[in-house]
Amino acid sequence: MTGHAVVIAGGGPAGMMLAAELALAKVDVVLLEQRPDHGLAGSRAGGMHARTIEVLEQRGVADRFLEQGNTVQVATFGTAVLDMSDFPSRHPYTLGLFQNEIERIMAGWLTELPVQVRYGREVTGFTQDDSGVDVHLADGETLRAQYLVGCDGGRSLIRKLAGIDFPGWEATRSNLIAEVELNEPELGLRHDAFGVQAIGPIERGFRVVLTEPELRTGEASMDDLRAALVRVYGSDFGVHGPVWISRFTDATRQAAAYRSGRVLLAGDAAHIHYPAGGQGLSLGVQDAVNLGWKLAQVVKGTSPERLLDTYFAERHPVTARALRYTMAQTELQRRDDRVQALVEVLADVAPMDEPRRHLAGLISGLDIHYDLGEGHPLLGRRMPDVDLGDGRRVFELLHDARPVLLNFGEPGLRPEAVDATYAGEWELPVLGVVSAPSAVLVRPDGYVAWVGDGTDTGLDDALSAWFG
Repeated sequence: MTGHAVVIAGGGPAGMMLAAELALAKVDVVLLEQRPDHGLAGSRAGGMHARTIEVLEQRGVADRFLEQGNTVQVATFGTAVLDMSDFPSRHPYTLGLFQNEIERIMAGWLTELPVQVRYGREVTGFTQDDSGVDVHLADGETLRAQYLVGCDGGRSLIRKLAGIDFPGWEATRSNLIAEVELNEPELGLRHDAFGVQAIGPIERGFRVVLTEPELRTGEASMDDLRAALVRVYGSDFGVHGPVWISRFTDATRQAAAYRSGRVLLAGDAAHIHYPAGGQGLSLGVQDAVNLGWKLAQVVKGTSPERLLDTYFAERHPVTARALRYTMAQTELQRRDDRVQALVEVLADVAPMDEPRRHLAGLISGLDIHYDLGEGHPLLGRRMPDVDLGDGRRVFELLHDARPVLLNFGEPGLRPEAVDATYAGEWELPVLGVVSAPSAVLVRPDGYVAWVGDGTDTGLDDALSAWFG
């Protein structure tokens, strides 16, 4: 039996990001992926929102993704495009990049880190005890780990076997999605009384997304796709050469717990929703970055196991809020006369400055606020990537996924502090300009755990609580 500190089941974006975080923390991690390689990801998800790009910037790899995608202002609510260009971020936009490219870039990054990726390995079960988890594979092999993390998607076997409830809202609609060849199709996006209908070019033919007139479940076929194309467009455009065809619904669910003993969940295994607004991939990556450093510290024994409780406490309400947005956005895709009236009213209201900032902050993830108690507005929010007086930027100090104590006051606050200067205004998304801190303790995930007021009062408590 082979032993590891952490086994991750599922090599999508959430699983790969978590593997990278653990590797940066020098934790022994193995990533199990059922597919033979990442070339089969397809183009289901497309893009990352601003905070997720910032997270990758914190690790020094954002440029790899930005070079391959297109930056656009596509944060929307109904038909209103919410311009984020005035948000105080180096990345006030959405990155358009299909999931197959995102996974390819992430897989390349993992080859530079001490991560063991094992393709073609299917997890069939596990048993856990007080000291670890035995992870059983389809080929008969068993791996021993201190912790198992299920990043195995919305139908997560890990979640089911862990006995974690998955409450939420049942499906009300279904969609077909496919990569196929078409003969002179009608390109573009349209709405009807059922939802969204779209055909767009991709590298290998065309991507088709069609809302079905009645809720259907189960596997999708070429006959289903032909019939749907004829219903919407009056032609099947000679559809042929499918790379893949799938069906998804607007079922929305969130795990009642993100942990059961030594088994944890992240990404779609912890929450599913309709893809309106493109939240899924970003939510999963941010789950991983919140969990990774905490799990690493528990594995190393520098922090008690109760630190893992903060993963659920922080990520569950943030994700629940995002799921409510996706449900609202989903309803606005149905364009019967009554919904159209609502869409037209919102098109007037949403671009107004305050609603725009509120909605764009939610969609982008830039307004995330973890409840770390009362105090300075920075407490519990992402640390701005400000230019420091020595020529460095804050995010450069986070490349190794370690905490950083920044001292903006008189030098000599603490031996471990990085003495720094910053002459600009401290501006936060949605909130605006806030008072300048004298010092900040930044967690590895980029969120502020303590803010100084000219003294180090409370710093020892923050260091003990978060970093043992």
